[in-house]
Amino acid sequence: MDTLDTFDTLSDDLYRDVTDFAHSTPHWLRLLAEVWTEAGLLLFGVLFLAGWWRARSAPSGAMALALLAPLATAFGYVVSEALKSVVDEERPCRAVAGAASSLVPCPPTGDWSFPSNHAAIAGAAAVALALSWRGIVWLTVPMALLMAFSRVFVGVHYPHDVVVGLLVGGAVGVLVVKGSNRPVRALVETARSSRNGAVVWCAGRGPRSHASSRPGGVRHGAY
Repeated sequence: MDTLDTFDTLSDDLYRDVTDFAHSTPHWLRLLAEVWTEAGLLLFGVLFLAGWWRARSAPSGAMALALLAPLATAFGYVVSEALKSVVDEERPCRAVAGAASSLVPCPPTGDWSFPSNHAAIAGAAAVALALSWRGIVWLTVPMALLMAFSRVFVGVHYPHDVVVGLLVGGAVGVLVVKGSNRPVRALVETARSSRNGAVVWCAGRGPRSHASSRPGGVRHGAY
């Protein structure tokens, strides 16, 4: 048995162990996992909005990071989907013999398994949010890990699908945020100096100086 066959066997066995465990859990836990596997994406969306809102009164660099978080997540999905179309791995809920039935309907043939798009999205979102919002890593990383595990728990992905999905998403998240920070920051600064009220409201006005916030205060550099 070569290395690849050994890896496939281990992944199949672990998939069976997780799905068997899933069927042994209480009904409420299985229902929670089914909800979380999709609702977690919505919660990441809420965090994107919260990050944007709090950055409206922050420096331009912080707003740039907040805007890049959902963009990086979208790129994570695109890269994952591109890999999925190349690998063409069948879903374990059809391919693994002797495994317990999936808790959710098995995706149709052609909706390939490797890597997990959900895990890639979660990995990219977790990393991008952590880069833009100090301290939130303690929330986003557990969220991403739980979402990845839930995809195996409900029976629609192999363990290696979600591990690679997390790694791909996280790597893409870092690359997009770091690589695009400077031009997006310049765009935010331009938007904040706009005369269009809607544009300024979206970009935020940033922190106000102490002098300009006092009645009759004079901004530095004004003559």
